[in-house]
Amino acid sequence: MLLNSLDWGFMIAFFFLSLAIGLAVSRKAGRSAEDYFVSGRSMPWWLLGISMVATTFSTDTPNLVTDIVRTHGVAGNWVWFAFLITGMVTVFVYARLWKRSGVLTDIEFYELRYSGKIAAFLRGFRALYLGLLFNIVIMASVTLAAIKIGGVLLGISPLATVVIAGSIVVLYSMLGGLTGVLITDFFQFIIAMFGAFAVAVYAVKLPQVGGLHRLLTHPIVRERVSLLPNFSDPNTLMAIFVIPLAVQWWAAWYPGAEPGGGGYIAQRMFAAKNEDHAIGATFLFNVTHYALRPWPWIIVALASMLVFPDLGALKKAFPHVDPSIIRNDMAYPAMVSFLPHGLLGLVVTSLTAAYMSTISTHLNWGASYIVNDFYKRFIKPEASERELVFVGRVSTLLLMVVAGAFALFLNNALQAFHLILQIGAGTGLLFLLRWFWWRINAVSELTAMVVSFLVAVFFSAYHRLQPWQEFTIGVAITTGAWILATYLSRPTDQETLLKFYERVRPGGPGWRGFLKKLGREELARRDWEVPSSLLNIFLGCVFVYSFLFSVGLWLTGNQVAGLIVSALAVFSAWFLARNWKVRVKT
Repeated sequence: MLLNSLDWGFMIAFFFLSLAIGLAVSRKAGRSAEDYFVSGRSMPWWLLGISMVATTFSTDTPNLVTDIVRTHGVAGNWVWFAFLITGMVTVFVYARLWKRSGVLTDIEFYELRYSGKIAAFLRGFRALYLGLLFNIVIMASVTLAAIKIGGVLLGISPLATVVIAGSIVVLYSMLGGLTGVLITDFFQFIIAMFGAFAVAVYAVKLPQVGGLHRLLTHPIVRERVSLLPNFSDPNTLMAIFVIPLAVQWWAAWYPGAEPGGGGYIAQRMFAAKNEDHAIGATFLFNVTHYALRPWPWIIVALASMLVFPDLGALKKAFPHVDPSIIRNDMAYPAMVSFLPHGLLGLVVTSLTAAYMSTISTHLNWGASYIVNDFYKRFIKPEASERELVFVGRVSTLLLMVVAGAFALFLNNALQAFHLILQIGAGTGLLFLLRWFWWRINAVSELTAMVVSFLVAVFFSAYHRLQPWQEFTIGVAITTGAWILATYLSRPTDQETLLKFYERVRPGGPGWRGFLKKLGREELARRDWEVPSSLLNIFLGCVFVYSFLFSVGLWLTGNQVAGLIVSALAVFSAWFLARNWKVRVKT
C-alpha cells in the first residue's frame, strides 16, 4: 500500500520539525566539543531517560521482537528481557561511578583507569573498533529494518530507502549535536509509542484475527503466548531462558545493555546535571524499556501469525520485495500495511521517528569516539573547539554513508542481534569488575576484546553448534583468557590507580590490597556502596518484571494471577521508593 498525500503530509511535517530543532540548537552545539557531544553536562534526568529509551526504540526493534515471537513464542523474548538485571545494576551502582569519572566518552576511561602506551593504544583502537566497526553494524541492522518498511509500505528499492532516510537523519544530527538529538528524541518517542499502540489495536481488529480474545485462544497462538518456555525442550530452554538469565546479562556486551553501562547510555550520564540526574535517567530508561513497550509489539507479532502464517504468505503478499530479505521480521511492516490512510501515515512517521532517533544517537556517539578519543588524542591534540566540532560533523556524515552501504548486505534483524552478542561474549565480567578490582589492567581489556572477536569470527566461519552453545563457549574462552592475561601482565602504575580511586571512590575488597600498601585501607570500607545497593537492584527487577508479566496475564484473561502479580508490582515499587535514598534534584 503506497502512502497518499495525507500520509506524506504527516511525514514531511515531522521531517521539518526535526530539521528545525537541529537548526535551532546548532549554534550552541557548535561552541565546543563538550557542547556538541554531552550538551554542556546540563541536561535533566527525564529528558535523558526518554532519549535513552527512544534510542532503543529502533525501527528494527519491533521487527526483532516479531522475529523472536514467530520463531520461539513470547517466551523467546527472555533473550533481551534478561538484560534488565544489567540495567538495574547500572542504575544503582555504575551510574554514580560514571558521572564521577568526569570523562567526555566512556573510551576516555581507559587512560583514566590504566597507564602506559598500551592504555593509549587501547583507547585509540577501541575508539575505532566501537565507533566505526561495531557502530556501523548496529546502524546497518537498523537501516535494514527501514529498507523492509520502505519496500513493503512505500514500494521503493533498498538503495532509495537508504539514501532518503539517511540524508534526513544525518543532516539534523550534524547540525544539533547531542542537544538536538535529545530534543528530537522527546518528540520521536511520543510519536513512536502512539504508533506502536495504534498498530496493535488495529491488528487485533483485522477480520483474519477477529479480536483479542480470538487471537489469544487460537490454536496457533495459544501454544506461543506463554511467558515461560517449554521446559520439556532442553535446547530451547537453554537458548532463550537459562543462558540469558544465568550468563548473558553479566557476560555479554550489547549496545544499550552493557554490563556496568557504557556507549550511548554512558554518554547520557555524562550529559546529566549531577549524579542524581544520571541515576534517575537510567532508572526511567529501564522501567520504560522493559515494562511499557514490549506488549504492543508482541500483540502485533502474534496477530501476524494468523495473517501471514509462514514466509510463503509474506512472499505472495509482497511480490515486489526482494525475496532474499523476506524473513519473519518482515511480518511487522507487513501488518502495518493494513492500516487505513491517515493512520498509516502516522504509524509510518512513528517508525521513521524510531529510525531517526536510533541512528542520530549512534552517529553522535560514534563521532564522539572518533573526535575525542582518536583525532584529538592522537592526530591533532592542539585542535580548536570549532575544529573538533567540524571533524565531528564530517565523521557523522561518513558513518551514515558506510552504515547505509553495509545495510544492503544484511538479511534479518535476528542475524545482526546474534552477531553482535557473539562478538561481545565474555567481555561483560571485565566491564563489571574493572571498577572494583585494582589488578585489572589494559592488557586484560585488550585480551578480552581480541579473543572475543576471534572466537566470533571462528564460529561465524565454522557454524556447527547452536547459538547459545557458541555463546557459552565464547564466554568461557574469553573470560579465561583475560583473567590469565591479568595475572601474567604488570599492573597499572600506582599513581594512575590512586588518581582514579580518589576521583571515582569505588571502594570494596578489590581495592583493599592496593590501599593497604598506601596505609589507607579504611577507604575501601568507607567508600563501598555496593552492598547497600543490592536490595534496590532486586526490588527494581521485581517491580519491572511484575509490571511486564501482569500486563500479559491480564491480556490473556488470567485474572487471579494478574491480580497477584500486579499487587507484587505495587508492593515492590512502594518498598523501592522507601529504600531508595537518592532524590533527583531539579
